Amino acid sequence: MKKTKKVSDFIEQLDNPLVKEIEAVREIILNASDKITEDIKWSAPSFAYKDNMATFNPRAKKFVNLTFHKGALINDDSGLLEGDKKEARVARFNDMQDVLSKKAALETVVKEWVMLMDKE
Repeated sequence: MKKTKKVSDFIEQLDNPLVKEIEAVREIILNASDKITEDIKWSAPSFAYKDNMATFNPRAKKFVNLTFHKGALINDDSGLLEGDKKEARVARFNDMQDVLSKKAALETVVKEWVMLMDKE
């Protein structure tokens, strides 16, 4: 797992009631593939591999909002990714139980992203 100090510091300073859930989602993403990197982009923790994969919306406080910028390209049979925009899809996590119940689906989505990027 490649946690960065920059993202750790950002999350530590975050005034959000779901900070533990954000941290749990972060760990799931980083543990899913050692190819995924993290940084602060668009004033939020973001994840990438060869291209921008996903970014948290740290201002959302009723649920953890994770936008997959090109989520429409990802093969997601689980229903984790929601939306009908041309490219973007969103994964939402309501609480820690929801994070844990969606862990396998999130890991699969991250691995699908890596496979997609490795094909290009």
